Amino acid sequence: MCKLSEIETLAERNPDIPFEVIVKEDLLRRGMSWSREALAVAAEYKRKAYFIFSFDMVPISGMKQKENINAPEEARLTGGPYHFRPVVVSVRLNPDSPYRVEAGENSLVLKLAGETVSEVELQKTPEYYGKTLSNGRRINEIAPTIEWGYLIYLTAFRLCQYPAAGEGCLYCDINENYRQQKDAGRPYAPVKSVEEIMEALEVIDSADSDSKAYTVTGGSVTGTLEGKSEIDFYIRYPEAIERRWPGRWISKAALQALPKDEVKRLRDAGVQIYHPNFEIWDARLFEACCPGKARQVGRDEWIRRILDAAEVFGPENVIPNFVAGVEMAPPAGFESVDAAIASTAEGLEFFMSRGISPRFTTWCPEPLSVLGKERRGAPLEYYIRLLRVYRDTRAKYKLPAPRGYGETGLGRAVFSVSSFMDII
Repeated sequence: MCKLSEIETLAERNPDIPFEVIVKEDLLRRGMSWSREALAVAAEYKRKAYFIFSFDMVPISGMKQKENINAPEEARLTGGPYHFRPVVVSVRLNPDSPYRVEAGENSLVLKLAGETVSEVELQKTPEYYGKTLSNGRRINEIAPTIEWGYLIYLTAFRLCQYPAAGEGCLYCDINENYRQQKDAGRPYAPVKSVEEIMEALEVIDSADSDSKAYTVTGGSVTGTLEGKSEIDFYIRYPEAIERRWPGRWISKAALQALPKDEVKRLRDAGVQIYHPNFEIWDARLFEACCPGKARQVGRDEWIRRILDAAEVFGPENVIPNFVAGVEMAPPAGFESVDAAIASTAEGLEFFMSRGISPRFTTWCPEPLSVLGKERRGAPLEYYIRLLRVYRDTRAKYKLPAPRGYGETGLGRAVFSVSSFMDII
């Protein structure tokens, strides 16, 4: 699909899914290209921090215009011939995408195969982004914000230990992205110290009013890191933050599914929301796509730990992520949209019937990951139907809006890597 008329036809067939959302999902699965003039404009705004994964469909070596340096973190689509209500979308770079951002007469515009879709707004660079810590590192490398400034993203460990054993998740490029960013000259270190993060947050606390939440996360620790287990390594960050600023931000932790006693430690440290990311529901595909998680924890045990976490935090505060679309990735994925939707719908029903509300990240076929080399994501129809199932299953169980993601609803939502917040 590469014509605006085809998007219009899909929208006519699915009148309950907003046109803006359909375009957003297509952008997330296809990426976007930028003209040289548009990149020059974007360079004056908040740029991509590459906060954990690349979320790009070409490696840095394939970016002829140095998009990795000048492209923005996110774009907000608004106005235009379709009168878009504002919708925030993560910028996923793909020079071959039929979507292209160009510099118009008075604003940036998004075009699809040469036809104008909407205007494009960018977020101003926060003043504190340009400040440095006492060790010379820039704050935007230590504590960048996403979701239009709502979320401070604290990647404490930029690598994952599963790939070292040949058991990395097949859709993930965390380690390869770290290597390419280092090769490109970014001042990355594998571990951000507690002291660095605290110093960065001191500046943000005094200068910023947009951020409302933070997430402590990073790659999995399967053995030890700095002599510590996963829980012992990561828990230091929310402990220090909440001791210094109790309740200043909504506190979130995205880690593996941990045993119940370790989950209680997270809660007692001040973490309010726990993301034990499940990734993919189907048992066969979970084992195929997440070999390390399948061997070291196991799918059934992962589910049990999510349910145990719901007892500790309350089910509404346990939000496992699904990588939406990876269940259709060749060679092992479902071949039909019907089968893929049926599988994920089963997972949504399982969790939501118990008060647990998963979230989605729309899969980006990153070429430095095993499954992303061919850049063959799920069709747009899949994402339209998935959003409908998600919305309707939530309504069936009368689930509250997910905490820690800002407002819900088109025109207000800021979550940029999926449209699940736009449609509830």
